[in-house]
Amino acid sequence: MIKNIILDIGDVLVKSNYHEFFTGKGYDEETAVQLEKATFFTPVWKELDRGVWSFDEIIDGFVKNDPEMEEQLRTVFNDMNGFIKVYSYAADWVCSMKESGLKVFCLSNISDKICRDCAKDMDFLKHTDGYVLSYEERLIKPDPEIFRLILDRYGLCAEECIFIDDIRQNVIAAKELGIHGIVFRDKTQAENEIEMIRRSEK
Repeated sequence: MIKNIILDIGDVLVKSNYHEFFTGKGYDEETAVQLEKATFFTPVWKELDRGVWSFDEIIDGFVKNDPEMEEQLRTVFNDMNGFIKVYSYAADWVCSMKESGLKVFCLSNISDKICRDCAKDMDFLKHTDGYVLSYEERLIKPDPEIFRLILDRYGLCAEECIFIDDIRQNVIAAKELGIHGIVFRDKTQAENEIEMIRRSEK
């Protein structure tokens, strides 16, 4: 019987607003794309989420990816407010699932910097039954240890959980531990798949 929903945060409950973040800082489209390629789409970003490197080390890593953008890279992340934007349905969705008798948790690859600078967009967390954030644990998905951690911390049985993430690789990792998984495309699709899984488990 399904008792728990485990939600990713990025591109499930909040939009990763990275392009608009860069253009909102005054950079033109070409520069914004160049900044994206040096940061968001690189292995260094995973280290930002993992929380082991210092923020200075992260910025140094971005600069190594694109030395000609050093000045921009050393200033653009001073304030990351606006880097994510909460979906309007986020808090209501968490609350409605809880009202249906489910417990709701979050499991996310996310950085300390984003959590601090974008705190207002993370307000839905107060409605959950708990959460595991990568930077606090020094672990990132799809490492199976981060899935084991949330199960152990909150006393959850894998077969009683559904994990929802927009990245297929992460969902596969959860399924390998016996957790039901849904690759998120939109809220309606996820709700329909939750209901299908719950009916099949009765």
